[in-house]
Amino acid sequence: MKDIVQKYLASWNATGGERATLISAHWSPDVTYTDPMAEVCGHEGIAAVVDGVQAQFPGYVFTQLGEIDAHHRQVRFRWGLGPEGAEPLVIGFDVLVLDESGRIHDVRGFLDKVPT
Repeated sequence: MKDIVQKYLASWNATGGERATLISAHWSPDVTYTDPMAEVCGHEGIAAVVDGVQAQFPGYVFTQLGEIDAHHRQVRFRWGLGPEGAEPLVIGFDVLVLDESGRIHDVRGFLDKVPT
């Protein structure tokens, strides 16, 4: 599960072809993603949400905060978004549910700390 969390965060940090490769390899084609700001499905929907976050927070990176908690085909973890090496500006946690082949099938995101 640690590997899928790393690939998930790498997808949020990557751009262009690298991001498309990560999404294609590690996200189910019929993935659904829901958080307080977005509800999308499929690879194109995921790419659009990532584009929006990267445009709103240019140069910021997603990092894992703390340990992951996992059982069966689901994992939850905290993440931070901020300048590399600095205190995160945004903090949240996500729950990922994997499909039978180990790809991300469903994401439920929550925001714990957001800028005013």
